[in-house]
Parts: sequence; structure tokens; C-alpha cells
Amino acid sequence: MKKTLKNVTKALMILFLAVSCQDDDASFGDIVTPTNLEASYVIQGVSQPDFPNGDGSGKVDLTAHADNALTYKFIFPDGSSVTADSGNYTKRFTSNGINSYLVTVIAYGTGGSATSTTLLVENVLSNFNDPVTTELLTGGGTKTWYWAAATQGHLGVGPNTPDGNNWYGEWYGAAPFEKASGASACMYGTTFTFSLQGENTIKYVQDNGGATFFNTAYVGVAGGNQTEDTCLAYDVSGEKTVLLSPAESYVAPEHTTGTQMTFTDGGFMGYYVGADTYEILELTETKMVVRTIMGNDAGLAWYHIFSTQPPYADEGPTYDNLVWSDEFNTDGAPDASKWNFELGGGGWGNNEVQVYTNNASNVKVEGGNLKITLKKETDGSYTSARLTTHNKFDFTYGRVEARAKLPSGGGTWPAIWMLGSNYQTSPWPACGERDIMEHVGNQQNTIHGTLHYPGNSAGNANTSSTVVPGVSDSFHIYEVYWSPDFIKFYVDGEEFKTFVNSNAVPFNHDFFLILNVAMGGTFGGTVDPAFTQSSMEVDYIKVFQ
Repeated sequence: MKKTLKNVTKALMILFLAVSCQDDDASFGDIVTPTNLEASYVIQGVSQPDFPNGDGSGKVDLTAHADNALTYKFIFPDGSSVTADSGNYTKRFTSNGINSYLVTVIAYGTGGSATSTTLLVENVLSNFNDPVTTELLTGGGTKTWYWAAATQGHLGVGPNTPDGNNWYGEWYGAAPFEKASGASACMYGTTFTFSLQGENTIKYVQDNGGATFFNTAYVGVAGGNQTEDTCLAYDVSGEKTVLLSPAESYVAPEHTTGTQMTFTDGGFMGYYVGADTYEILELTETKMVVRTIMGNDAGLAWYHIFSTQPPYADEGPTYDNLVWSDEFNTDGAPDASKWNFELGGGGWGNNEVQVYTNNASNVKVEGGNLKITLKKETDGSYTSARLTTHNKFDFTYGRVEARAKLPSGGGTWPAIWMLGSNYQTSPWPACGERDIMEHVGNQQNTIHGTLHYPGNSAGNANTSSTVVPGVSDSFHIYEVYWSPDFIKFYVDGEEFKTFVNSNAVPFNHDFFLILNVAMGGTFGGTVDPAFTQSSMEVDYIKVFQ
């Protein structure tokens, strides 16, 4: 009862303060809806009778006015929109030829009130047409671009001024693979796909693997509060439209193609600087250099270099000499000369609910496969198994390949992974962890490849994922390539994650293999109460050097 009275008293105090504030300013919070909204337009360059549809630039001066309006918004049929406090905005329409456009105009008043109308902008002439850029961007169909990570200056910044060096990163240019680790480790994994639909409609899809590299001025967009550039979880899904138009910048003609591209619906290219328009400085069949102005600082120009070749196309050493394997051809218990059992419960550092055993009901070789079975016991507990090769097979560098079919069910968490052999003297994450394959039943068919190391572990791990249909219905091949230079993750021969290895991370010493199926925990998530049992079946696991 005391708690209830206390809460009521607090609510009354808040109400009193709110009323007092309104007494100080009687207009605070008033809702005044704009009225008498009118909108009009003028096509630039119209003159009769020679140019009745404008000068061909496609530029139209739009004007909106309403009583009691604070600001205005224009929404265009190409998917773009703009807010204009004055109610005046010049739009460049880029559809080639003479076209009409239906524009939505919204006037906003106080308290979030609004009124809207539509404006039919008729018979606008645009002579802009750039089939060369369209072809090079899309390849005439679909074309994927990547960060040119091996190129000096692939990310750069310089002044946006009418004179001086305004076509490259004069102040800063990233060294080759500079952004491959640390706070920027997500950057090079992004792909940029342009597709031609119809004669000249360009669509765009960015795949960032779940994380975007943010300029520090914009980390708040993704809910961050960091004081330096960093990778943050950010949804970039959805197809955008790319609008080509004549470039409008200080860059001299000899340093630019003269064409810029604008992405609708918040689209951008890789590094988030609050911009959606990029001037194309150079474009060939295999190389693209773009320039964009930072959204909140018109004095800064950022430069990006892209390539049609993935950033880690150099494969490095070829590991094809089989040095260790288990093909599980002998029924019974797993080969004791190759595998250890890790036993017990206790959450295993992740709040998992299973207990690991060496019982045949949880782990056995049968019919040419190793079967690790996660079971719900009659008392409601869960049992499973965890095998390791520690002190029986530890190795540095090589290629690991495993063919497996995965369990299903909410809470299941199978893994094929590796841990640094020095974990007892260099406790995790200092020893390093490399997850070749992780899957959780609550995200069916999503395969994760992950690296854990100091600064990037647990919820901040360096991870990527890919969707593979039918992982619990059929066998798939999970693979990691590990060299002094790169760590690459594959499913069925398709690469979905690459990491630049270096002496700064703990991936240059012996590791051992681990196979297990967990239940629940920080990654496995909610356990389905109807779950009874499911198995991970491993056809083989091989190591090549």
C-alpha cells in the first residue's frame, strides 16, 4: 500500500510540474494544424515556343505555402524525399524525355500536426542519359562491387573547396587492408550489387553482414554512443533505386565522369557519413571511385574506391595435403586415439542448460556418421556430448573441412569450432576462438562464422552469417581456411566471411578441434518446451596442410 501511495504522489508531482511549465509558456504543446496549403512549380528554362518543357536539365522549382506551417516535406515518385523549412526546393527529375510526376506535399504544424496535398508536375524535359555509366555499374544485368581493400586510399577524406585538391583524399587515405580488424573489422565484408531492370532503371542492394562501419558523428543513427568510428549493428536490407544525374560539385571535368548517383530510401555505400549522393569520379569495368559530401559538414569530402574483385581474392598458400581425418567408419564409441570427452554441466560460460556425457545415447558412431544427440530426459533435464582433439591433434594453419547435418528445434546450438591450445595459460578470449560453423534452432538455416579475440569476443565477436536452406534436412560442407594472412569461412564452397590475420590477434599458434551440441544459453536462446531430441550427424572431418 505504501508503494502505491508513493507512486500516486510522484505522479501528482509530475503533473503539477507539467502544468507549471505550461503556465510559463501557454503556447507550449498547442496543436495548430496548417491550413490553406497550396503548392506550385516552375520548370526551369521554359520559353515559348522553342522550349515549352524546359531547358532539358529536368530541374523544377517547387513552392509550398500554408498558414501556420513550420516546415514542409516533398515526396517524389522515385522514392526520394526532402524536408524544406522555407517551402522552396529545386528538384532535378532525371527520367529521360518528357515526363510528368505526381509529388506529395506535406505541411507540418505544431504538435506534430500535418496536412497534405498532391501536385502534378507535368511535361518536364530531361535530356540527361548516361548509358555508359548504367552499363559499367550493372554490367548490363547484375554486377557486384567490393571495397578495393588492397588499394592505397580506398577510404579517404579531403577538403570540399572550389580550389585545391578536391578529387582525392588529400588529408587521409587508408593503407591497404587498414580497416580489416578492430573497430572497423566489418567494413570489407560488405558487398554492393547493382542491377539493371528494364532499359534504364538501376536497383541497388547492400549486404553488410549485419554491421556497418559508422563515422563517429553518426553512431547515434544505430543507437551507439562511441567516440570513434566503429562497426555497429545496422539493418541495410531492402532494394533501393539509383538515380543518375549530372554531378554538381567543385571537381574539375578532367577529374570526374560528370555523373552522380543518388540512392533512395536511405541507401548509401559502405561507410556511413550521412550521405546518399555520390559523384562518380572514375568508372571502368573493374574499378569505381566515388566522392560524397559528409551530411553534417559540407566542408568534408569522402572518397571510396571499389573493385569487382573481392578484397581477399589472393588465396595464399594452397592446403591440399591431408594430415588428419576421421571419417567415422567404425560403429561404436568415437575413436579414443583422436577424441576426448568433456563432461559435465554448469553452463559452460554461456548459461547453457545441457549436461555433457559419454553415454551412447548422446554420442556414437553409426552407419558411417558421428551422431551427437541432444536429448530431453524424463526429469526435464537435457543431455548431450562435447568432443575435442586437445593434446591428440593440435595444429597451426591449414584447411578444416567437415560434412554435417545439423539438429533442429528451438534452443539447439550445434557447433564445429576451434580453441587456442594455450587456453589454460592464456584464458579465453586471449587464446583465440574460431567458430567454423554455429547454428541455432531459433534462427533456422542461418550459419554463423565467428572469431573471438581480445576486444572482439562474446556479444562483440567478429562474426558473419549466411543463409543455407535445409541445414537440418541434408548434409552440407563447412570449411575454414587459416593461413598467416587470412582466415576464410565457407559453406558448400561459397565464401561468406574473410578476416585478415596478423600478429595483433591470437590466430598464429596451435588450435584444436571441438564438436558439440549445446542447448539454450546466451546464443541458443529460448528452449522449445516441446523439444524431445535431435542430432548433429558428422560424415567426416578433415584437416589439410
